[in-house]
Amino acid sequence: MPKTKKTVYLDYAATTPVDPQVLKAMLPYFSIRFGNSMSLHALGQEAKSALEQSRKQIANIIGAKTSEIVFTGSASESNNLAIKGVAFANKDRGRHIIISAIEHPCIMQSAAFLEKQAGFTITRLKVDKFGQVNPADVAKAITKETILVSIMHANNEFGTIEPIAKIGQICRDKGVLFHTDASQTFGKLLIDVNKMGIDLLTASSHKIYGPKGAACLYIRSGIGIEPILHGGSQEFNRRASTVNVPAIVGFAKAATIYVKRMATENKRLTSLRDKLIKGVLSRISRSRLNGHPKLRLANNANFSFDFVEGESIILSLDALGIAASTGSACSSDKLEPSHALLAIGLRIEQAHGSLRLTLGRWTTEKDINYVLKVLPKVINNLRRISPFKK
Repeated sequence: MPKTKKTVYLDYAATTPVDPQVLKAMLPYFSIRFGNSMSLHALGQEAKSALEQSRKQIANIIGAKTSEIVFTGSASESNNLAIKGVAFANKDRGRHIIISAIEHPCIMQSAAFLEKQAGFTITRLKVDKFGQVNPADVAKAITKETILVSIMHANNEFGTIEPIAKIGQICRDKGVLFHTDASQTFGKLLIDVNKMGIDLLTASSHKIYGPKGAACLYIRSGIGIEPILHGGSQEFNRRASTVNVPAIVGFAKAATIYVKRMATENKRLTSLRDKLIKGVLSRISRSRLNGHPKLRLANNANFSFDFVEGESIILSLDALGIAASTGSACSSDKLEPSHALLAIGLRIEQAHGSLRLTLGRWTTEKDINYVLKVLPKVINNLRRISPFKK
């Protein structure tokens, strides 16, 4: 792993270090091949060629056409474009959107915006104790006013994988558009947008050892979508802004590398994850695993510990050279309990006592052993001084 101040990095769901091969692929587009992809001269056309080659590489991974990939600056932007863009373009057909109760904040808040500012009705589906959406609930919630269903592929906090293909088939049968936020699964799980009935899909670069500042939204051909950024004709008139060619080249390179390693890396991470889960639950009393015990991301382990605050755990681990988190990196500076953890039935105090450990390419068995050595001591020390313990 590239050198950092941290001894053990276990926050790969928040962001990943850029792979050295990715950085090497990007560097020429900062200096030698720096042209604007919209320019007609040779430098511009060289940048455009790199852009379109990257688009093709991303499209091939999910079984899409190159013309169906729109590059954006982040997964949050892609999700905003998916929710708001579809809503504004299709509002004359209906003003009802279905999401789940555990979506990423950018989905939740985009839906809330439409609800408050544009008169849309939002259905927020409940999930079971493991965080899964019941496809039958999706079918029941669809009305003649429904224009879009958006259910994440896997939860960013506790890693539960959703039955996306079943939900996609239901939406297709009922003539409703289906979007999935695949920020945590793109490159890590096999995705075929056609077989899975996906009309729109969000993917992110910095979750797969690519640079920040690059993401994409897959939009099936023929779908009407209103831009949310205006001022240029870039990205098929769907996203105005100078295209970040270096980051997009890095995104495509990272995705290509990740897909080639998918099977072996998932097997390796699953083994380390299971050792971590078993070790934590056996060593620490009043602890629980959040999310599905089996149908979860290979690199995700999310726990709740009674009588302690998650922030205190994070700071204590940080002092010992372990980087971890309490949940979504987009919300980790807030003190409110995770809406996703509350949705799976945790009490407020349990949600506050959560710890997310997410593994990655440079995680070793030695790292896991170190965590299992120090984490029980951290929890015991915090419980000893906790005002919550009776």
